[in-house]
Amino acid sequence: MGSKNKLKRFNENETFSNVIQPSREEVFSDSLSLKGNWRKDFFKNSNPLVLELGCGKGEYSVNLAQMHPEKNFLGIDIKGARFWRGAKTALEENLENVGFLRTQIELVDHIFAENEVDEIWITFPDPQIKYKRTKHRLTNMDFLQKYRKILKPGGFVHLKTDSEFMHGYTLGLLHGLGEIVEYANHDVYGSHTTPLAVTSIQTFYEKQYLEEDKKITYIRFRFAEL
Repeated sequence: MGSKNKLKRFNENETFSNVIQPSREEVFSDSLSLKGNWRKDFFKNSNPLVLELGCGKGEYSVNLAQMHPEKNFLGIDIKGARFWRGAKTALEENLENVGFLRTQIELVDHIFAENEVDEIWITFPDPQIKYKRTKHRLTNMDFLQKYRKILKPGGFVHLKTDSEFMHGYTLGLLHGLGEIVEYANHDVYGSHTTPLAVTSIQTFYEKQYLEEDKKITYIRFRFAEL
């Protein structure tokens, strides 16, 4: 994508009513008024709040919002030029239960109040295989602690990935911590038990992975009570 096109998308995002782009200062100073008030002030309802972390072009968030009008969906990514597509589609289709937030995922515990979130989706994250990059792996110990803090008790985390490494690493970590793995499958399209939301939505990149004969894996888990 050319820099001119990126700039155009950034500028358009500024005008979209379904896009929030807080500054780091706003987030760290705890002056973000939406913290603890996402349902009431952003979505204008009291429905469950579901996050998609690393939402890319926003395809999953938009499709989930279409499937579940009774829930609120918020796609989160630092790359606003990417989720511009999802935000624009949501506005064109008058989807009022989906929005987009431009921020770093490691700041989620500053942006959402304790127990504010009902579910989290992590779709095709970078597995960060190299040892030096493990701090960016979205299911490492630090991230899991952040998710536990913002999730309601019993709230689910969904991990959908084409990386067997990420799948195995996450399962091993969850079992070691004593967390509750509700469902795990290393080939969602080869199983009849896979939940509909996992197979009925395919992102641009997922279609590419499937063309390359890559297996798509899925884990649904929740945190054990402390």
